[in-house]
Amino acid sequence: MDLIVPLQDAVTAFADWIEPTSAELDAIEREMPLILADVDLLDAQIITLDRIPSELDERRMRRARRRVLAERTALANRTVTVPAGGAA
Repeated sequence: MDLIVPLQDAVTAFADWIEPTSAELDAIEREMPLILADVDLLDAQIITLDRIPSELDERRMRRARRRVLAERTALANRTVTVPAGGAA
C-alpha cells in the first residue's frame, strides 16, 4: 500500500475551498464566447457521428466552424496590446 502523505501538497492543491481569482474569472469571461462557439461546433459534430450528415448538418457544421474562427479572431484582436512606445 502506498502512502498519500508525500503527495499531500499535490492532492490538497486542488481542494474545493480554493476559489479562482478575479483575474482568472475575468479571463474566463473574456473567453466565454469562444467556449460557447466550440460547444456548438462539438454539438454539430456529435450529431453526425452515427449517421451520414445531411445537407442541414453540413450547413450547421460550416456555420459553427465560421463562428469558432470569428470568435478566435475577435479574442486575438482583443488581447493584442500596443507597446508603450506606440510603434510596433
